Amino acid sequence: MIQSMTGFGKHVAQLPSKKITVELKSLNSKSLDINARIPQSYREKELELRKMIADVLVRGKVDLGLYVEITGEETTAEVNQGMVKKYMEQLAQLAKGDDIKLLELALRMPDTLKTDKDDIDESEYEAIKEALKQALSEITTFRNEEGKVLEQDFVERIKNLITLLDKVNAMDPERLATVRERLERAVSDLKVELDANRFEQELIYYLEKYDVTEEKVRLANHLSYFETTLKSDDSNGKKLGFIAQEIGREINTIGSKANYAPMQQLVVQMKDELEKIKEQMLNVL
Repeated sequence: MIQSMTGFGKHVAQLPSKKITVELKSLNSKSLDINARIPQSYREKELELRKMIADVLVRGKVDLGLYVEITGEETTAEVNQGMVKKYMEQLAQLAKGDDIKLLELALRMPDTLKTDKDDIDESEYEAIKEALKQALSEITTFRNEEGKVLEQDFVERIKNLITLLDKVNAMDPERLATVRERLERAVSDLKVELDANRFEQELIYYLEKYDVTEEKVRLANHLSYFETTLKSDDSNGKKLGFIAQEIGREINTIGSKANYAPMQQLVVQMKDELEKIKEQMLNVL
């Protein structure tokens, strides 16, 4: 079962005086790239939060947003006026709006409230970790659902490639006969005496250069291996990518050896199907 690298997860935890919101967004990437946006008071916990994400998501460009909103009385907290003003100035540059609206938006941003407390409230941090776990569960479900869509698309594309390969197999005898006839006609046009046995040997040698039997066998094996890997328990995006490269190698060789327009047209269709597979492969974990 494959998994997409695209996903979204969100969880909100309500404490007696605070609302904690954790958001996760992920896109495709060659490796794991986590961009964390968390309040300054929780920076010392950032590495632990990153590890929790890395253990679950493995790969992708991930945006983590942690928002802590005061909903009840908290006498030790006060507005960080300098930070709020900076946010309002930046927001005003992006879009027009009155000061009240900009203030509302700015107060939702990180570090707009400062507190005299130096120590992290453990119960609050436990709530944050639990919210992150729930968000990770949601984004994993999202990725799995997206993976099912990708898998169905891959299955259809591979079926199309198998069908095209069958057409190539059916066409091959006709292709070789046509190539042979073309060579014989070209030689006859020279109007010279040739040793029939020597000519036949040279003709066989020449036709062997156009033989694509090995390429067709390898291509069939690669397509079968792709299907098998697609059904494995783990998401193997990189492995599937390598197999797709091998599929492309065999298709290209068949195209270069074909020397027959109808078969080359089939090869173009095969390349089109494979290109669509490669495009979608970028999203697979």
